[in-house]
Amino acid sequence: MKYQKLGNTDIDVSVVALGTWGLGGGSVWTDKDSTVADARNLLDACHEYGVNYIDTAPVYGTGVSEELLGEALKGRRENFVLQTKCSLNWRNEGGNFHYERDGYTVNNDTRAMAVKKDVEDSLRRMGTDYIDSIIVHYVCGSFPVEETVGALEDLVREGKIRTYGLSNSQPADLEAYQKAGGRVSVVQEFFSILSPFHGREYFEQCKKYNTVFQTYGVLEEGFLTSPAFMEQEFAKTDIRARLPWTAPEKKEGLRHAFEIWKPLCKEYHCSYAALVEAWALSQYDRMSLLVGMRKASSVEDTVQCLERKLRADDIKCMEEAVKQIQVAVLDK
Repeated sequence: MKYQKLGNTDIDVSVVALGTWGLGGGSVWTDKDSTVADARNLLDACHEYGVNYIDTAPVYGTGVSEELLGEALKGRRENFVLQTKCSLNWRNEGGNFHYERDGYTVNNDTRAMAVKKDVEDSLRRMGTDYIDSIIVHYVCGSFPVEETVGALEDLVREGKIRTYGLSNSQPADLEAYQKAGGRVSVVQEFFSILSPFHGREYFEQCKKYNTVFQTYGVLEEGFLTSPAFMEQEFAKTDIRARLPWTAPEKKEGLRHAFEIWKPLCKEYHCSYAALVEAWALSQYDRMSLLVGMRKASSVEDTVQCLERKLRADDIKCMEEAVKQIQVAVLDK
């Protein structure tokens, strides 16, 4: 496993990070619900392969993902760098309406009192007395950046968090947080070979502040793992049913790409998933690869990407294969 410092901190994180949205279940992920045993098996595999960076959020299953991780982390909390999020909550204490799901109304609130309450709730659900990294889940322009930064810095001083970052944001947001006295260590943004534009706009700003760019969605919720994945049917509430890749013309484009990538997988001795993950790592030298995984076997496959150094002409070939079906993040 390869490691890097999280921003300008002394926190060593694995380049591959475990995403746990799927552990939360609910109507967004209509596979079978996960158990504490599932979470333990995942962490066992992560530890075996050197993956120490674990990401979750309060709204992943409205607390379920954090609770499962909390149980699975008992007795080995010090082995992992734990990252969760703030700003999205279902306490109905103000903020901006964000969505309704599974009987809950979720609001986005980046005011100081909300950020601090979010952290306290996460500490309780996960049974820990500190969180290594807290991410502002959705940067919100309705409340002063200075207030949010002040709350985050208070939490660092109190020892409740070690550092913090941003998600679902813009390069200008990183600039604003830094100018407000912030010390943003990581930005977590959607980035894949099918949707690379937003991430590429962010890289220069990340370099300016030595900020880690953590990509989520690199496998497009599974659609980049194999041609067979596209043939599945998903419930209307399932996030995968709402992605562009369910449309006939996009499916056809993906099938074409898989055919072009097939010889590359053979040459590099890897899966389609590891190939596109290796592509992502080639795009920025401070990349963190956040991959949602629910099976221990997925961890073994994912870490393969670290050993695959793609040639420049192969990178170009991969990108050309999907050029006609690429979309902007907002198209999702």
